[in-house]
Amino acid sequence: MSTAYLIVTLVGAALAGFSAVSVFTRAKWVVEPITSYGVPQAWWPWLGAAKAAGAVGLLAGLVVRPIGVAAAIGLVLYFLGAMVTVARARSYGHLAFPLIYMAPAVASLALVS
Repeated sequence: MSTAYLIVTLVGAALAGFSAVSVFTRAKWVVEPITSYGVPQAWWPWLGAAKAAGAVGLLAGLVVRPIGVAAAIGLVLYFLGAMVTVARARSYGHLAFPLIYMAPAVASLALVS
């Protein structure tokens, strides 16, 4: 396992975990935008759970690579969906935020050997 893969994976897990906790605790900086994007409040626990599972999966992938690959793919798809949601809401200034969270997942996929 390379040092770059380890660092990128840990950063990705930390970001996904932080994002999940932000949804679970209904942080103001999360609630206001996703409400304005039209995301139903009933979906929030599921979205937080998906991010938390991705974070745990990335960490598990440090031991069992296929789990990490699956988690990274899941996170990439999740944040692509988030980008589509933001774009459909025409909040183009917010498109960078899901991209920031998605970047480490993409990088971990690129670095996995």
